[in-house]
Amino acid sequence: MSGTFVGMPAFPVAARDAVRDTTLRGNLRHATHTIRAKRANAVAELPDWAELREAGKRIKDHTLRHLDRYLEQLEESVTAAGGTVHWAADADEANRIVARLVKETGESEVVKVKSMATQEIGLNEALLEEGIHAYETDLAELIVQLGKDRPSHILVPAIHRNRGEIREIFAREMSEWGRPAPEELTDTPAELAEAARLHLREKFLRAKVGISGANFMVAETGTLVVVESEGNGRMCLTLPETLISVVGIEKIVPTWQDLEVFLQTLPRSSTAERMNPYTSTWTGTTDRDGPRTFHLVLLDNGRTDTLADEVGRQALRCIRCSACLNVCPVYERAGGHAYGSVYPGPIGAILSPQLRGTGSEIDASLPYASSLCGACYEVCPVAIDIPEVLVHLRERVVEGGPVTRAGNKVVLQPAKGHAAERAAMRAARWAFTRPGVLRTGQRLASRTRRLHPRTLPGPGRAWSGTRDLPPVPAEPFRDWWQRTQGVDGGKGAAK
Repeated sequence: MSGTFVGMPAFPVAARDAVRDTTLRGNLRHATHTIRAKRANAVAELPDWAELREAGKRIKDHTLRHLDRYLEQLEESVTAAGGTVHWAADADEANRIVARLVKETGESEVVKVKSMATQEIGLNEALLEEGIHAYETDLAELIVQLGKDRPSHILVPAIHRNRGEIREIFAREMSEWGRPAPEELTDTPAELAEAARLHLREKFLRAKVGISGANFMVAETGTLVVVESEGNGRMCLTLPETLISVVGIEKIVPTWQDLEVFLQTLPRSSTAERMNPYTSTWTGTTDRDGPRTFHLVLLDNGRTDTLADEVGRQALRCIRCSACLNVCPVYERAGGHAYGSVYPGPIGAILSPQLRGTGSEIDASLPYASSLCGACYEVCPVAIDIPEVLVHLRERVVEGGPVTRAGNKVVLQPAKGHAAERAAMRAARWAFTRPGVLRTGQRLASRTRRLHPRTLPGPGRAWSGTRDLPPVPAEPFRDWWQRTQGVDGGKGAAK
């Protein structure tokens, strides 16, 4: 992935700063609770939601098992429809391809549909190094770009900003990027939206090149699909003469019938709408409408490595709805920036360490950015068991072991800083497999319970700093059972 977030501290350090920001926490609490409630109502309208969820899971799992075949079918379909397919193994290759394609048009400006794949690879920064200016057209992405900020949410990238902050950004920055904001701009939503509309309209009418991602790709026809709520995507997809779409290889579905499932679950899980206001589909090119030239850049960038992990590969089912973020108590308090990735929240905690590896401090800490409460799994429309993957990745960080990197089998060394944890787990395994040792240890712990500290020393201090150590019972369960035969005091009801 790109170096956009290089230098980010480990999640606990970044989160510690975030939770002290009362404005940020207020913005996040208001937004996530609002979206969460609306989503619950929208989902409750469908009596077959559980069946749709299971269907989405099975479609995605089937597609991932046969990804090579469906990608080849997609390439054939896109080519037959007049498009050109490019394959990018990593971020650098994808950025080089896109920069070359833009330069071949002779243009130095592009307009963009909101795209997490292009954020993942740092495309805007790469294009700027080549003298090409990329303009975000999604309202929230525009706010982030003008504010020289980073996205903090999958659905609402500027969720950490309130209306007053947005007004200040527009008033201060719009004139540097194009049409300035109105002099008497207030923070009312209608005025902010109108200022953005006027600012973007001139870019839509001038741009000759558009860059997009895609929510889905249909293998049987070569059709790409973008769902959005503002109409900016429709403008980017239809007005420019050249359209370049950068899409992760996992976004493919086999047929239009499969797509129908996700067009029901994605809007309700993300924007709490029955269907998106704008669902744009395009298949190749035509002389009568839309771009004259279409390029599809299929992005790997760690996805086939993730696919090789039998437990972790379920993260590739993700349809980027953001439902997991809106119910996560950790995300609500820490915000998206603490995750050090374009993919924040629970899905980011399992996706980023697989796409980028766990070699950096931030990526090694992400699997621990969770309370394992399971709320994310309950709302996921494709049933990704995020807690299961989190535990799996924690084991990888602590123990190391075989993984796939750049298509090659390698053996990871255990991460630094976990020696005490590994020693404790090995000691526990040794004791639990020896009943006599376990029995002796339990009795010793009970008889010395008055001497036990209330907090742990050394490396355990971080754990007990926010938790109370559970009290040790007066006697082990084994001894209590032998003394009472399962009856309290020998007289009461069985426990």
